[in-house]
Order: sequence, then C-alpha cells, then structure tokens
Amino acid sequence: MINETFVAQTPKEAYEEAVVKYGNNIKLLSAKQVKYEDGMLRCEVSIAVPEDVFMEKSLANENDESLSKSENEEQTEEHALLEELSLLKEQLALMKEDMLGVEDDSVLSKVKALFVEKGIAKKWLDDVLVSLMGNSILSDTKLLVSYILEEIDEALEVVDESLDEPKIVMLVGPTGVGKTTTIAKLAARYAYMMDRPYKVAFLNLDSYKVGAFDQLGQYADIMQIEHVTVDSVESFMRGLEALKEYDIILVDTAGMSPYDTQKFIKTVEFVQSDMPRTIEVSLVLSATVKYEDMDDIYNNFSFLNLYSVIISKFDETKHLGTLLNFMLLYKIPMSYFSIGQEVPDDLLVASKEYLLERFIGDLDG
Repeated sequence: MINETFVAQTPKEAYEEAVVKYGNNIKLLSAKQVKYEDGMLRCEVSIAVPEDVFMEKSLANENDESLSKSENEEQTEEHALLEELSLLKEQLALMKEDMLGVEDDSVLSKVKALFVEKGIAKKWLDDVLVSLMGNSILSDTKLLVSYILEEIDEALEVVDESLDEPKIVMLVGPTGVGKTTTIAKLAARYAYMMDRPYKVAFLNLDSYKVGAFDQLGQYADIMQIEHVTVDSVESFMRGLEALKEYDIILVDTAGMSPYDTQKFIKTVEFVQSDMPRTIEVSLVLSATVKYEDMDDIYNNFSFLNLYSVIISKFDETKHLGTLLNFMLLYKIPMSYFSIGQEVPDDLLVASKEYLLERFIGDLDG
C-alpha cells in the first residue's frame, strides 16, 4: 500500500479528491485539522492506496502530461468553446431577468414576491415562469399561483415504502434533528403496525453523544427490540453478522458538522463496509431548517449516497417554504414525516399532498 495525503477546507472535500484520483479502492488512515503558515485551518486526510492502483494512476498522469501539440491545441479550442457557451448562458440568464423584471404592481411581480417571502428561491421560480412569457396566466393571480403549486408538486419526489427484502436503514443528519426518536418510531411501525410484524433490531453508532446508548436502549427495552452498540468498523460488521436473522436493522448515528473529522471518517467507513445486505442512508432534516444552512447540510451528507430524506419536527413550525425549497433544489426523495413527539403515532409515510397542504395554508395565511 502507498500512503498519500490530500488537503482541503473540509475532510469531505479532501476525501472526495482522493476518490476522484483513485476511485473507491482506498482506505482512510487519518484526518486532522492543521494551521498553515497563512493562518488558515485546513483538513489533511491521509489514505492508503494499493500499489498497483497508485502506479496505474501515476502512469496515466505521465501520459496526460505528454500530450502531443495537436492534442493541446484541440484542448485549447475546446476550452475556448466552453468559454463561449458560458458567456452565452450568462447572456440568456440576463435576457430571462429582463423578461421577468416586470413592474412591482403586476400580478407576476406580486405572486413571485409572495413565494419568495415564503422561502422559495427566486431562481427556481424564474426557471419555472420563463416558459409562460406572453401567456394570459401571468395576469390571473389564482391561475398563476395554481400553476406554480402544480410545478412544485411535479418537482417533488417521494420514495415508496418497501419492506420486501431484508435491509439496513441508517439515519444521518445534523445534531438535534431527532434521529434517535425517529428510529424508535420506525421500529415501532415495522415491528407492530404493518400487515405483518417484522423482526427489527437497533445498531447504535452514536457513541459521541452523551446518553445516546441509554436513550436508544430505553426504547429497545420498551419495545422488546434487540439493541447492539458499536464503535469501530470491525464491531459494526460483527454486529451485522449477529443480527443477520433480522428483517430490518436500524442504525443510529451521531450528528455531524463539516469539521467533525473523526465522525466523518467513521461514517464513511461504516457506509463503505462490505455490507451483507442493502443499506439505505436517510438524511433526517428538520422542518425548521434555515435557508442559510441548506447548502452546508446537503454538502455535508450528500457524499453518503442518500436514499431519502425523513423530515422531522413538523409540529415546531407553520412555515415550510424553506424546507420545500430544499427539496426542490436538491431533488432527494422523501420517505417519512415526523409530525410530533409521540412514539409511534406521530410518523407518516411521506406524501406530496400533506406537505403542499401545509405550505398552502401558510400561503393563505
């Protein structure tokens, strides 16, 4: 094995650079924050690469560097073409802005302002509305609002609940979004509320959070569900082996920020382990999500190949525009809604209708 270190602003970015260069056939060794001479903190992620992969990529890089003159000229022409296309794209965007830049007292302006005020991104609205230029819908408030709501409905995605095969369901997300409580609701649903009882077990990776084992353990005792805690990839694999007779293994994880390097490494290692069955990684996202946090949340967890979003804390807000905007921008299917604190009652299979009805209620308010 050959060791190599990648440097970036976050461990995720450094790890992705390693994957781009060598693929998934790498092993994470360490991650740390280092203060550089310019005073900036950066993350160093060290990986180990099989020697044959390292040599193959090194030779490929040497071949790339020895491009012939004609190939370099061809690349230059392609680069110039891309620049022209980029410029054309900018000009089209400006034209679209001019087309949609109507008077403040127009129906279009007022309807756009309403949706933007409720949390929907102006860019998304402009992309939807540009095809209506010259259409009479733009002068009718009710028709225009209905059209935008139909476009939102069309853009949202929902994943069907499927329990046909044994699987692992891992919940990830920021701190405090209710992952452990949501896992308890899912366990109760699968074990006691379906057409047939499924054999469910808990596997707890959340060793960073004080009391996490006790909280999940209490739910396990109440529901008489097997509960295993792990702190390494090796014990994770042993836990999966011990639970192989179970239909559904629900995995709880720690909340994670972009600079939680050790949690980052562990989560990547767990997800990339040689799983004996399908793993579905679901992001638990609070309905109270802030617009400023959306990019951070998505960028922090998207590398885990998200299967769905489970939306929690519906009971803590009446304003769902920012949440809706998140779903429109990142296009991750929704699977469940957590609408209160009661286990197991306050859990719904996700539906567009429920989310849109709540949003329309906010619009009317």
